[in-house]
Amino acid sequence: MMTWQWCELTELSTHQWYAIVAARLAVFVVEQNCPYQELDGWDLRATHLIAWHDDKVAAYLRCFAPGVKWPEASLGRILTTQAFRGTGIGRDLVARGLARIDATFPRSPVRIGAQAHLEKFYGSFGFVVASDPYLEDGIPHIEMLRGVANG
Repeated sequence: MMTWQWCELTELSTHQWYAIVAARLAVFVVEQNCPYQELDGWDLRATHLIAWHDDKVAAYLRCFAPGVKWPEASLGRILTTQAFRGTGIGRDLVARGLARIDATFPRSPVRIGAQAHLEKFYGSFGFVVASDPYLEDGIPHIEMLRGVANG
């Protein structure tokens, strides 16, 4: 059974935070063979969404208010751990993140920095390419923007 949790960093237990960091390192550093500073200083300013399967992270993202990372609201560090890929949980994760932004910041567009190969996936949520491709930690990325959902 999947349990969804929205929280601030300070609301996580040490074990929960460890599980999140381990999942982020497994996906973004080890699987993508991309050594970079994963703990980037933004976690204290984010709201975190975690899909827990027992005590394991199945999916995760960070959500930022408008004006924190970009003028628009934003999502980042979006991941599904290897054991849960292909289940649809990634789509559910992004839908929940966008629903939270729409409810909390109803007049804000949403900007993401997406890995370029995920353009079609994010496009299915209404995002459009908003930058030229660029390399981030050796991986092709694009900024994508979704307009205001309800207005």
